[in-house]
Amino acid sequence: MSENASRFDAVVVGGGPAGLSAALTLGRSRRRVLLAADGPTRNAPAHAAHNVFTRDGTPPAELVRIGRAQLAPYAVSIREEWVTDAERTDAGFAVTFAGGGRVEARALVLATGVRDVMPDVPGFAELWGSGVFHCPYCHGWEVAGQPLAIYARGETALHFAQLIRGWTDDLILITDGPSGLSAEDRAKVERNGIVVREERVERLVGTGGRLEAVVFAGGEAIPRAGLFLRPEQELRSDLPHRLACPLSADGRVQADAAGKTPVPGVFVAGDVGPGWQSVPSAIASGALAGAMLNAELLAQEFER
Repeated sequence: MSENASRFDAVVVGGGPAGLSAALTLGRSRRRVLLAADGPTRNAPAHAAHNVFTRDGTPPAELVRIGRAQLAPYAVSIREEWVTDAERTDAGFAVTFAGGGRVEARALVLATGVRDVMPDVPGFAELWGSGVFHCPYCHGWEVAGQPLAIYARGETALHFAQLIRGWTDDLILITDGPSGLSAEDRAKVERNGIVVREERVERLVGTGGRLEAVVFAGGEAIPRAGLFLRPEQELRSDLPHRLACPLSADGRVQADAAGKTPVPGVFVAGDVGPGWQSVPSAIASGALAGAMLNAELLAQEFER
């Protein structure tokens, strides 16, 4: 591969909404960009992406297709291969792909996302994104006014109890063991008509991707149309570790409001970094990271 073909102003790793947005902003800044995309987006199991202005209700795969198509006028190349390594060089970074190919870049945008880790209970993974959800703003409207459940303990349970009741009056809090609520907080939850169930959960039951019931140990089945939880998460890529990016207490990459990490030349966008996790916020973070990365490159060029 020639030097011209293998050197970019920026490599954006991750082809979801955040990565596509960063690539678009950089492309429109007349930057030569490589977008490295491989595998489905985090929201791929969902039927639709919501709260996306002018695109509300668009299936995730279609949103990605549109985003890719709109990169066509710009100097943005798309490579359907995952980045396995990145290391600093005198000129910026050397990026290695799964197949062994390498390119160089002056800067990086990591939009590699996170992986949701479901509870070890049958039905959670199978219904994730269609009957089991993490965000009522993304999915609450579709199950509003129906019997819903929260799967949480402690402070998260209290937060979700306050939040999810905005979408239904028929709500139960399932803690799958001791609730972790203080007597005062439990009384507050129950005062709002939310039943607390501490029994162990045996499985979730559903058909066609839709939740139908929560089955407790012992066999009791409680009909529910949707269940909300805040799943554990892990980084989808080890690139932040390889680049020595410091992580926050919740395991995401530390960065400022513009996505700039403490590692020079490395920006983050989307769920891998701080901030609210949703499609519109991922798009916004990608646009901001792309703009701030371009500003950093312009400052370097101006000084030279």
